[in-house]
Amino acid sequence: MYLKRLTALALATCCTAAVTPAFADTIQAPQGLDQSATLLLTDLPVFAPATALAQSAVPDATSLIAAPKAASNAPLAATADTDTDADDDDSLVAAATDKLAGHVDGHAREALLAFAMKLRDIRYHRGGRAPSTGFDCSGFVRYVFMHSIGLDLPTNSASQFLAGLKVKRNEMKTGDLVFFRTRGKAVSHVGIYIDNGQFIHSPSAGKTVRVDSLNEAYWAKHFVGAKRPEGIAKI
Repeated sequence: MYLKRLTALALATCCTAAVTPAFADTIQAPQGLDQSATLLLTDLPVFAPATALAQSAVPDATSLIAAPKAASNAPLAATADTDTDADDDDSLVAAATDKLAGHVDGHAREALLAFAMKLRDIRYHRGGRAPSTGFDCSGFVRYVFMHSIGLDLPTNSASQFLAGLKVKRNEMKTGDLVFFRTRGKAVSHVGIYIDNGQFIHSPSAGKTVRVDSLNEAYWAKHFVGAKRPEGIAKI
């Protein structure tokens, strides 16, 4: 009977400790109990929610503030690196574009003329398309454009005339094509304009590639006009 009361008292004490707002780590045994009962009560484990919560792994405010900053800084740093790489790529592309534009705009016509001048004194040959066989007028022009700037022109003077863009005589530039009617009303001859009224061409049978002037009587009489191949229209 005494043991049953002791057990009930212990259970009541534990329940009281669980619902009491203030919690303690130890339980004070009620007065009037003998030594064995006191030992039993004081050795019972105590349910102390406040203590357990205090000891749980709750991050402090400093770590909570620092963590978002670190997390936010990481993507920003990566973005900054990406932007830097993108800027570098843009700079490289811009530099390459400027270099290419400088080459094309500044030197394509000069390169074309320099190549043409190297072919002087090659003999005229009707239907000729290469230095080894000789050139006719359109074959010479086509060879120069293809091998100096990679531009493929039509195969004869009449079609080259039709394919070009009309240019006024006072607006002609190095590399423009000059056309003549040497036989009837159709365009039958072509040369490459140099400057100051001069042009280079492969004239006729028995002659070689040479430089002549538009002001010479024969060429002035048969001159039709100038055309600019579309491939160099913007340079």
